[in-house]
Amino acid sequence: MKNLKIYKVFLVPVILLSLQGCFVAKDYERPEVVTEANFRTDSLVQDSTTIATVSWREIFTDPVLTQYIEEGLENNIDIRIAVQQIITAEAYVKQGNLGFFPTLNTNAQATHQELSANSQFGSFFSSIDQYEVSGSLSWEADIWGKIRSTKRAFQARYLRSTAAHQAVKTRLISDIASTYYQLLALDEQIRITEQTIENRERSLETTNALKEAGNVTEVGVKQTEAQLYTAQSILVDLKNQERLLENFLSILLGETPMQIERTALAQQEITTDLNIGVPIQLLRNRPDVIAAEYNLLNAFEMSNVARSEFYPSLTLTAAGGFQSLVFQELLDPNSLFATIIGGIAQPIFNGRRIRTAYEVSLAEQEQARLNFRQSILTASREVSDALYSYQAATEKIEIKQKEFDAYDTATEYSEELLNNGFANYLEVLTARENALNSRLDLINARYSQLEAMVDLYQSLGGGWQ
Repeated sequence: MKNLKIYKVFLVPVILLSLQGCFVAKDYERPEVVTEANFRTDSLVQDSTTIATVSWREIFTDPVLTQYIEEGLENNIDIRIAVQQIITAEAYVKQGNLGFFPTLNTNAQATHQELSANSQFGSFFSSIDQYEVSGSLSWEADIWGKIRSTKRAFQARYLRSTAAHQAVKTRLISDIASTYYQLLALDEQIRITEQTIENRERSLETTNALKEAGNVTEVGVKQTEAQLYTAQSILVDLKNQERLLENFLSILLGETPMQIERTALAQQEITTDLNIGVPIQLLRNRPDVIAAEYNLLNAFEMSNVARSEFYPSLTLTAAGGFQSLVFQELLDPNSLFATIIGGIAQPIFNGRRIRTAYEVSLAEQEQARLNFRQSILTASREVSDALYSYQAATEKIEIKQKEFDAYDTATEYSEELLNNGFANYLEVLTARENALNSRLDLINARYSQLEAMVDLYQSLGGGWQ
């Protein structure tokens, strides 16, 4: 009879194990939203070649810039925060991996009880001492896939944090490169503005001489003087913007505001073919898209967990140890005890908490799906925007160069005519102002081309590989 009881007890976990194949949890399937990815482009043929897989060291060839990128990847605060988020997610993965194993607890206690004389045992004992050393083992059968889904949810959360870290790297590299190029453009604009100021100071002297000779009036002198002040004002704005950008880049590098050493805008070259690949590659190259899908996977698995709460849970609990009224006899064989309990619990009424948790999980899953879809659409738009911006900037450089050459020539001709008394001084002033603005615009167009290249590299998911 005793053997039959033991057989029945151990038959319970066998039955529970056999029921684990009856999963309620569903398997994840990638939604159709990925088919909406598209690159709107008229010039480049889409194939499997993409600059996203090219190392940033090959994209950015300026040695000073590459040094700054390396420093930023090592010291940037956002990068270090992302690493800590990965460590947190990894801890949950380790917890999820042990979900199928039983829990084990140990207990040691001593109890002293003073009994009432009118109690059941008070007439026999005035007090009772009891000592116990025990252990308990508890295990839950994963019949409905709750533990499995929890484990997968933790894994998805970890992979999402890893992708988020990669996204921070991509954005950081892009921000450092873009800010560096903008500083180079400002250096060139400052140089040109300072040169313009020197020229206008000489022009003011010339204008005063022409006034003395009777070739121009006081109005011409004041207009030349006003143009000098305009150039000086532009220089103040440019230098202020330069300081602000240096401070911003310093923070990206994880440093306090400092002076940024750099090369020249003329030294920057785009040596890599700007191949964009095919839209589906965003799913494995672009970190924010990858993170969005892992977020959807995490929400999907958590809805599985919430669904499993509607079903009964089957547990097996075993406890055993030594228990004695006399401390000296605690480890005696006669003090041994053991308990095995197999139980089933079915939630009936709990204030709608399970239903609410399930409905919330479905809503969060739909939000994650929509965010995934939005990330796909946004990535497609950003690639197209960057590509068109690069093409537009490239065309604009050529046009602006022709415009500047025309204004520069017009300035030379008008000054010669003025010196010989054949031109109105207003024509000279207009030509000079147009030439300065056109030259500054030409530098902006060159920077816009470099910035568009950086944006295209980032939008395709480059930099983290």
